[in-house]
Amino acid sequence: MTRILFVTDVHGSEYVFRKFINALPIYKADVGILLGDLSGKLLVPIVKNPDGTYISTFFGGTYKFKEKDLEDMKKRISIAGYYPICVSKEELDKIESNPELKDRIFVENIKKRLESWIKLAEERLRDKNIKLFISAGNDDPWEIEDVLNSSDFVINAGMKKVYIDEYHEMITVPHSNPTPWNTPREVPEEKLEEIIESLVKDIKDMERAIFNFHVPPYDSGLDLAPKLSRDLTPSVSEMIPVGSKAVRKAIEKYQPLMGLHGHIHESKGVCNIGRTVCFNPGSEYGEGILKGVLIDLEKDRVKGYSFVSG
Repeated sequence: MTRILFVTDVHGSEYVFRKFINALPIYKADVGILLGDLSGKLLVPIVKNPDGTYISTFFGGTYKFKEKDLEDMKKRISIAGYYPICVSKEELDKIESNPELKDRIFVENIKKRLESWIKLAEERLRDKNIKLFISAGNDDPWEIEDVLNSSDFVINAGMKKVYIDEYHEMITVPHSNPTPWNTPREVPEEKLEEIIESLVKDIKDMERAIFNFHVPPYDSGLDLAPKLSRDLTPSVSEMIPVGSKAVRKAIEKYQPLMGLHGHIHESKGVCNIGRTVCFNPGSEYGEGILKGVLIDLEKDRVKGYSFVSG
């Protein structure tokens, strides 16, 4: 039997990633699978004032503090999945007036944090006989692929077939169908279908295969999100399916053993599409909460599962 801890959508949260790494040996997992999104949402400037104090605004609050509290503020920002940058007022004005510079600094911070995560995983897990697979999601910039490919321990599962154990092949698709936010790896449904088909052809034993696809299948109960108004305000009362029809079509057509999905943070759950058991563990990265699903996998079936949170 193989025990999997599957987690998705950590969005840059230091707390959630560290909890994931620590949870793997605690739950006696043989395999860890972290499916994007890996990147945080934004930079948070910490501006140094002429008098030596600092000021920063995030989560709707403005904080003024002294040098002795600087590291604590950086930690608070990082826990939430954001990237603190210490700058002068003049440096901030320069960054804000130059979108290319801002994007470059953002990507540099994403890569730097991911590099530290890879190093942490190597230090904590290398001698514990745990396999670790990580992939990007639709929110993640293409520049992080170099970081994901840099380790001889952590396996970048994106856009390839891997074996998670002796019996089970897994293909991973980081892309999503279109969203309102024009993210780096979203594509039309037709293109998503092409991507899936290009990977499916490498699978030798479909009955034991795993589809590790960031976006959940359409109208599966794993893809319910608040309906958005024209100005992108989420409804408080109406939820609609926003998953991928191409993903659903592929699962219905090929009937793999299991589907692993994320993307829609609010839609934690499990469903069956034919013989395929599909999971979305959900995400509460902004609160520093690890959400995952622990799956016991036998050669030909999902023996059991439990959703975990911490």
